[in-house]
Amino acid sequence: MRQFSGPHLAALSVLLVACVASVWLARHRPGRWIVVFRWLLAAAIFAGWAGEYVADVILGTWTVRYSLPLQLTDAVSLTSILALLTLAPLLVELTYFWALTASLQATVTPDLAQTFPSVYYFTYFTYHIGALLAAAFLVFGCRLYPQAGAVRRVYLITLAFTALVAVADLATDGNYMYLRNKPVHSSLLSVLGPWPWYILATAALGLVMLIALDAISRAVRAATDATAVR
Repeated sequence: MRQFSGPHLAALSVLLVACVASVWLARHRPGRWIVVFRWLLAAAIFAGWAGEYVADVILGTWTVRYSLPLQLTDAVSLTSILALLTLAPLLVELTYFWALTASLQATVTPDLAQTFPSVYYFTYFTYHIGALLAAAFLVFGCRLYPQAGAVRRVYLITLAFTALVAVADLATDGNYMYLRNKPVHSSLLSVLGPWPWYILATAALGLVMLIALDAISRAVRAATDATAVR
């Protein structure tokens, strides 16, 4: 789909409104609805994520080379579902850092051949927006902030997942996580140099982004605590 086209802007608008509304309501109108919302959001993410694979099978486009759940956004989809259901601190941390890097990049610069009203438009944006909404809701709405050492934990887990995907790319001749080639559409990778240097640049940039996100969560937490004391 064309970046910043009407359907793309509509999806971005839904993301913005949903994040702002859910965080505000969780902070100012807490109640039993939060549990219901967590389960419904987890179900929506799963429906979009799994629905994409079901559509591939039905349409006959599923292949080992392109359709295995080995993108980082696949990992954050599963992680966000589990984080919403369990509230486990590590899962919330992974959701926060992965969603606000990988899922946000995928939402702003979508790698999607189809557009509205294709089923892939709905599945793609449902699980990407869902993961971002989960991250904002859990961390800034429910105040489940990343704990000390979160950046180190998330970065090491990300490197381990990347190593696993690299092996899978060799075994399937695929390009999961764009470790062998850049995406054809314009993205952040477009300005990070040729292969393999863009992989190293992405690893360094990813660490910087994790540190920045950690600083943002700390600043929000400090501001919230200061307001509560008054």
